[in-house]
Amino acid sequence: MADQPSSDVQGGLTDEEKLSNVIRLAFGGSAERFEEFCRTVRQDIPDGTAVILRGSAVTGERWKDGAPFDADGPGTSDLDLTLVGGEAVALFKATGFFVPGVHSRPVSDDDPDIAPSLIPLREALMVMTGRPVNIQASRDVVIQFRGGLLDQPYLTLVERPQDE
Repeated sequence: MADQPSSDVQGGLTDEEKLSNVIRLAFGGSAERFEEFCRTVRQDIPDGTAVILRGSAVTGERWKDGAPFDADGPGTSDLDLTLVGGEAVALFKATGFFVPGVHSRPVSDDDPDIAPSLIPLREALMVMTGRPVNIQASRDVVIQFRGGLLDQPYLTLVERPQDE
């Protein structure tokens, strides 16, 4: 099961609203499908890694043009996963970064070979959801900057263990 949401507000959305959007939009209203997705992610990430979901699945609309999630048809909007932590960042090749060692580009159809060990997870998640899934990695500072300072909403799917 995904970790229970708190009552924090980001980008005008509470954690409960973000979770509701994700389940409704990306998982057809099925909390069970969402939980299966979270379990799959959790079992295939490095220990000590947190995972967040960003983008239109969380907000309900594309940031670029405000179009609704799946505006181009069912399964056309992607899911944007970010693995958070040093071990996740280490999964990416040196050429796979926006900011070297800090913030990777996403493993996607455009950049499939920048983190080869994540390809099986990405493929499993795409089969499970019937839509593109992009996976990137960042250090905590990037997430704190984007979520805190820039107020960009994200939903935490996997919390980092407390003893990390």
